[in-house]
Formats: sequence, structure tokens, C-alpha cells
Amino acid sequence: MTGRGLRVARHWGPVWAGYFADPFVLRLRDGGYVAYGTHPGSDDDRVFEALVSPDLAAWQSAGAVLERLPQGFGDDYWAPEVAETDEGFWMYYSVGRGIDGHHLRVARADSATGPFRDLGVDLTPDEVFAIDAHPFQDVDGRWYLFFARDVLDHERPGTHLAVAPLGAGMASLDDPAVAVLAPNADWQLYERDRLIHDRRFDWHTLEGPAVLHRDGRYWLTYSGGAWTGEGYAVGVAVADHPLGPWGHVDQPPLLRSGGDLRGPGHNSLTVSPDGTDVIAFHSWNADATMRQLHLGAVHVEH
Repeated sequence: MTGRGLRVARHWGPVWAGYFADPFVLRLRDGGYVAYGTHPGSDDDRVFEALVSPDLAAWQSAGAVLERLPQGFGDDYWAPEVAETDEGFWMYYSVGRGIDGHHLRVARADSATGPFRDLGVDLTPDEVFAIDAHPFQDVDGRWYLFFARDVLDHERPGTHLAVAPLGAGMASLDDPAVAVLAPNADWQLYERDRLIHDRRFDWHTLEGPAVLHRDGRYWLTYSGGAWTGEGYAVGVAVADHPLGPWGHVDQPPLLRSGGDLRGPGHNSLTVSPDGTDVIAFHSWNADATMRQLHLGAVHVEH
């Protein structure tokens, strides 16, 4: 799809010295920000570190905020995102073991810094694999849940993007998920001849969806390729409704390796105190031992 696209005008970071992958930054109704991220597993009773900031500049850790599930659900907790409503704070995340068994779940808290407690709901029981939930509230107040799921029978098999309307209680999906976006380019290749789901594929990956409504249209950013290397990058799609149809924007990746960025990706979108749209994403440090939180100013290019 051709036409206007998104541009990152400038970027700064890392803004936090520690490990902070898959960052989601929530702008609170009452002011200030909370960032949630994936971090290496531990034996603690809680997972997902939260960082708090009054202005996107100074950050302080609030500790881990989600109470672990029983061991049987898995050890790997990935990519938390949080929605704020009148009824509280709702965290969407996945849990599994490695690349096995991941499904989307929901937890609730009275505070943005938890403790979040799982509500006992598997939001994606019919999916082979589902990760990277992204709650998005439309201009009419309706909530949608975007996410990444594995699709095997496609000319570019791999992890694709989907969306479903959230129910009134924020802990269920009203309708079955519909396809949002499939891989369309070689830069989104994760691995050739990958053994996965007991078959071999030239596996492509789209993940980490985030949605922004600007100028009467819906802009979606996603990460493509292998998160493990410098080929990981951020692409853009556009639609006239959250349920689509969505189309890839014909532009170079919004973020890609270069300068001090190494494999930038898995972003979220928020708004700064002065009204600037901001993209939060992770990038590897110089020796590729940590993914760290970066920020950038993003805008629709006219």
C-alpha cells in the first residue's frame, strides 16, 4: 500500500541501564508513565519489571508486578501490555516454555504497579501459539486486542498478526480473531528450513503490534525478522478501521540497525507531556548481552 507513512524524527536512549525488552509504555490518566517489560526469568514470586516516570526522562523501578502462575503454566513470561479503565488496570501477556505452549492471558490490578493477579482466562485456546497482546482503544471507546499468532498454511508461513474485539469486561474476546497482516518481504524472514510444529518451513515473523490513530487512519507498527540479530526491524501498516483491511505501507523499515541501534524492535506507542507521539522500543547493547529501552519521536509523514 502506497501513500504517507510514519517517520522517526529522532531517537534517544538507552533511557534505562538495565535489561528491558519488549517495552510497553502506558500514559496514565492522572499523569505520568509506567513502562512494563520482559526480563530474564528468576525464582521470584513476581515477573515483569515496571518502571515509573513523570515525564519519559527520569525513570525509577517499581519492581516486578505480576504474580506468577503455578509452575505448570510455564517459566517464560513475555511482552506485557496494560490497559487502564474505570474498573482498574488490565495486563495482557503470554506464558509458556521457550517457544512452546504460549497463549494469551489477562491479569488485573487496582494500581498500575500491581500487584497484577491472573484472572484464570486463556484468551487464545484455539491458537497453536499466541504472543504479544496489544490492547487498543478506538476513538469510539471500543477496545480491541491485537496479537501475533502462528499460521502454517500460507505462502510465507510463520508468525502473523491478528485482532479481535475485547468484551465489555476486558477479560474475554467478543468475536473470533481475524487476520491483520501477513509477512510480505524477505527482511521478515526469521530462519530458513526451521523445524517448528513438527514440520520444516522458511519461517517468517511479524510480532509486537502497536496501533496509533492519527489523521483519520489507523497506523500499525510491528517487528519483523529474528529478534536475536541485527536484521530485526520495525515495519508499518495502515487501515481505515481496527478490523481492517490492513495493508503494508510501502516505505523502508521505520527502525532498523544503524548507528547505535542494533536489532531495534518490539515497540509501543505513547504521547509525551508536550503532545509528541513517542515510540518506545528495545535495542541490543554493544556486546549483545542486553536489550534496553529506547525512545523516539514519531510522526505521520504528510
